[in-house]
Amino acid sequence: MLSAFRGVPASPGIVFGTVYLLRWEVPDVRHRIVADDEIDGEIARFHEALEAARVRVNRVRRRAERRAGPEEAAIFDVQLSMLDDVELVQGTESYIHRNIAAEKAFDLVMSEWRKNFARHSLPMVRERLGDLTDVHIRVLSLLLGLPDHDPVDVPQGAGAILVTHDLTPSLTVQLDPRAIAAIATDAGTRTSHVAILARSLGIPAVVGLKDATTRLRGRERAVLDGSTGTLIVDPSEAEEDAYRRRATQEALDDAELLRLSHGDTITTDGVRVTIYANVDLPEEADIAATSGAEGVGLMRTEFLVLGRTTMPDEEEQYRAYARVIDAFSGQPIIIRTFDIGGDKLPTGGYPVEANPFLGWRAIRMCLDEPELFKIQLRAILRAATHGDVRILLPLVVSVEEVRATRVLVAEAAAELAERGVAHRDQLPLGVMIETPAAAITADTLAGDVEFFSIGSNDLVQYTLAVDRGNVNLAERFTPLHPAVLRLIRDVVRASEAGGVQVGVCGEMASEPLHAFALLGLGVRQLSVAPRSVPLMKRLVRGVSVGIAQEAMTAALEAGSPQRAEAELRRRLLAAFGDAAFLRDGLLAT
Repeated sequence: MLSAFRGVPASPGIVFGTVYLLRWEVPDVRHRIVADDEIDGEIARFHEALEAARVRVNRVRRRAERRAGPEEAAIFDVQLSMLDDVELVQGTESYIHRNIAAEKAFDLVMSEWRKNFARHSLPMVRERLGDLTDVHIRVLSLLLGLPDHDPVDVPQGAGAILVTHDLTPSLTVQLDPRAIAAIATDAGTRTSHVAILARSLGIPAVVGLKDATTRLRGRERAVLDGSTGTLIVDPSEAEEDAYRRRATQEALDDAELLRLSHGDTITTDGVRVTIYANVDLPEEADIAATSGAEGVGLMRTEFLVLGRTTMPDEEEQYRAYARVIDAFSGQPIIIRTFDIGGDKLPTGGYPVEANPFLGWRAIRMCLDEPELFKIQLRAILRAATHGDVRILLPLVVSVEEVRATRVLVAEAAAELAERGVAHRDQLPLGVMIETPAAAITADTLAGDVEFFSIGSNDLVQYTLAVDRGNVNLAERFTPLHPAVLRLIRDVVRASEAGGVQVGVCGEMASEPLHAFALLGLGVRQLSVAPRSVPLMKRLVRGVSVGIAQEAMTAALEAGSPQRAEAELRRRLLAAFGDAAFLRDGLLAT
């Protein structure tokens, strides 16, 4: 065995495949002087690299258009225009004429451009920085003779295990699940965007490996175990056999869970719990609808934006929302308005910020850009004619944000009426509880909304001041911290007093031990990744609320996340007995 890498479990499943190494970062370039008689050759080599890059980007663009549509493919038009830019070409040739090798000349020009773009007063120009970096990487790779590739290059059916430092949203949305069998990254945590999207797509993933890209060469045989956070490289025959037995057993367990997933979810002491599915992409709706979910508790609309240079128009959004609503045949669909920001940034028109998690994002951006926001609201109001639709607002911290949104909803409805377009005038409005401010003042929000949805990923992050995407802090990201549990308890109490529904749509709802804790805190609605729906239904049907409340009382009194986990684990294991499947499947956190 060459190596065993231990990381953070991000998306369950066992995959046997070949390592596909993606190093998508600007390479180091040494300063190289060329003789006068080499200048013409260096200029020719530079132009050959530009042409090769154009061919490459055009090929990637065509492939992206076939798979994802013209809107997603338009991201590459900006890169093509940069490759043809006269100033870029002339600037590089000028350095070459000063006896600097082509790769270093191009690197110097691009470094200058990146500094200028980053400091530019216009957000649209600053946001071109990502495209500029892609061009920088691609041309330098050609000039230096390095591999030049993209995630979309993997042929379908290759069974590739994609290993990379990190996957930005714009790279992630290019992934083809038919080609990429699993994902492994040096960076990231269980609640980073790549982990969330991998779970939604059903792609096994391990994140937080730290140095896999520097220790691997690519093309190695490997086994990725997304349930334990392990990547085994060049496994022995005995190791492969053991993992194949586990994979076979997991498939049987999943099939049995799915068989039991339909029907009401009622605890052993008669309390009904609603299990919804989270949906990130419209293409997931059909699969999610067959998981046993009773509707969609969170549709993340920002994944319609990531990796694009333009926002989707009203018609495109309407079709996307209607597709999800139709798949669930009248069941409730909660559509969250654009939660753009933090680790989910579009490619164009969004400012570069030093601390985007605390910056101009989510409801703040939407209210500051009312015309953009109303495009989405009109699309949702139109799609609502297809079924039971509710609107969820992210990162709300004050009731004024809710009231301002209601004004824009009314304006959007009036605009549709004036156009004679079918729509619903009023929809239930809810808010994400994902900051301590919203949790502490939930009682002041209750009178203006119909429901709360606790976003546990951000609530933990903001409460504990722990960046959820920082692999070095992964062990400090502890949802069972007393501060987090007390905030959730107080939100539930405020919802009961105010007569509004409350659910949890973050990762706590998908993890059995944490879901057990949520039942004990009074939560009766969980929204989880589609793959987790059968497991959560099995969990709820096997426990009593009474036991969960006792466990939660003990956990709150424990005083530390570790002791709280021990109290919950002991009682949950007692409820299910000692079956190995239940220990592995239900008690893994």
